[in-house]
Amino acid sequence: MQLHGIICRVAGRHPCGWGSCALFARLHLLVTSSHSSRAAARRRLGNARSASEACVRLYGRMMEENSREHLDTDNEMGGEDALVGNVNKLMVTPPGYTGPPKKGHIVFDACIESGNLGRVDYISEFEFDLFIRPDTCNPRFRVWFNFTVENVRETQRVIFNIVNFSKTKSLYRDGMSPVVKSTSRPKWQRLPAKNVYYYRCPDHRRNYVMSFAFCFDREDDVYQFSYCYPYTYSRLQHYLASLERRNLDYLQREQLGLSVVPVCVEF
Repeated sequence: MQLHGIICRVAGRHPCGWGSCALFARLHLLVTSSHSSRAAARRRLGNARSASEACVRLYGRMMEENSREHLDTDNEMGGEDALVGNVNKLMVTPPGYTGPPKKGHIVFDACIESGNLGRVDYISEFEFDLFIRPDTCNPRFRVWFNFTVENVRETQRVIFNIVNFSKTKSLYRDGMSPVVKSTSRPKWQRLPAKNVYYYRCPDHRRNYVMSFAFCFDREDDVYQFSYCYPYTYSRLQHYLASLERRNLDYLQREQLGLSVVPVCVEF
């Protein structure tokens, strides 16, 4: 609709939706009395049809490109397809390590409200590959992440690689950055954009990777990282309850059903 409006404005037509420009010109043709006016109206009708056809062609190309992008970024075999649950207090240690836990052996947890992190691979003491779980309704959509880390060492520097993003285009390319908060600083803050990189990686079947660097400064804090500011189900319920307490005449709250979780789905 928006693209069609742009084309119509370029052609000097009113941006009023699919095919409506051609309809406007056709009606104008019917009410025109003179031969010259009818000829001009026919030209306008032809222009409007051309604009609509061009819009349809552009829309088709956009859909084809979108399909190709999703095919290009299919799941890694045995990777995120196998992710059936969030990591739960997962301590990641060097391969072969059998000693007691140490400070700096990071503990990952995504069993929180709106959490999403399905797997963590140890690359080095300073680098970890993170796999996010796919969307419930479409396994090719992998964007959201939200998890906590603890048992860190003061001044410990790390690089987290979210290795299986499905989006070709992302605001991370244009300066957006993940958000972080901690026990002692409960307000969400954005990471510096200079520490965030978004790129396509041949090591992960050409999936898109978002890497960010971070330095922990307090050992006893629990840090939480997220794609952007989470809007949780609990927060929504709190907001709806506050509206309900106002006894508004035009507000009615009913249960539509239950989700898979299950939680109440309202309308």
